Amino acid sequence: MSARAFSISHEDRAKLIQGAFEAKKGTYSPYSKFPVGAALLAADGTLIKGANVENASYGGTICAERTAIVKAVSDGIRSFVGLAVVTNVPAAISPCGLCRQVIREFCHLNMPVLLVPADYPQTLKEGEEPKPGYTEGGVKETTLGELLPDSFGPEDLELPRQGDGGGV
Repeated sequence: MSARAFSISHEDRAKLIQGAFEAKKGTYSPYSKFPVGAALLAADGTLIKGANVENASYGGTICAERTAIVKAVSDGIRSFVGLAVVTNVPAAISPCGLCRQVIREFCHLNMPVLLVPADYPQTLKEGEEPKPGYTEGGVKETTLGELLPDSFGPEDLELPRQGDGGGV
């Protein structure tokens, strides 16, 4: 298991979780009936919220995580320190692959990602230990690097290349 690199305060953690729940209220999910809220914390302390917005053509649907990223980037915010995601499922649900790649474009691999259960805060029974990787309230705390190992990012486009790309 990799080392944790969490650099957000307890206050910022609470802000992210609350923001994700607030964001979920803005969902437009009449087809999947699977509302998702995401909150992205910028390095300057700004909280950007996103909800999933579905479309009858399905391919036009945008996930909550990408909504938050697009809102932030289009407003000139491009430095982030944390992300929280919540659904209506009483378990930690992870961002989809496309969202992970979009998050990777703008976030460090060691950025904390909080996967929040719908019934947050969950309470442990007396003597019960949290599952590995889970913390206070039943939140699964991970990093972008753990969600997207061996990822391809913007820095990879700067690597030296052999030949002219014409093959062997």
